[in-house]
Amino acid sequence: MNIATTLAEISGNLHIGLAALGSAIAVGVIGLKASEAVGRNPGAATPILIQAILSSALAEGIVFFAIFLAKGQ
Repeated sequence: MNIATTLAEISGNLHIGLAALGSAIAVGVIGLKASEAVGRNPGAATPILIQAILSSALAEGIVFFAIFLAKGQ
């Protein structure tokens, strides 16, 4: 194993880890703001829930892109 292969593996693992961390933070913030919005306006709970679920799914999709890009290295 040479240095280029080792650096490629480290960078691939690093960007997957950072994508997962960013996704986890994003889902947490989405949940925080959604519960805050429902607390302010309980009548809009269903549209807020739908938006929160869609946003969380898109945020988690970033991790799949990172895994796909790491497989290509």
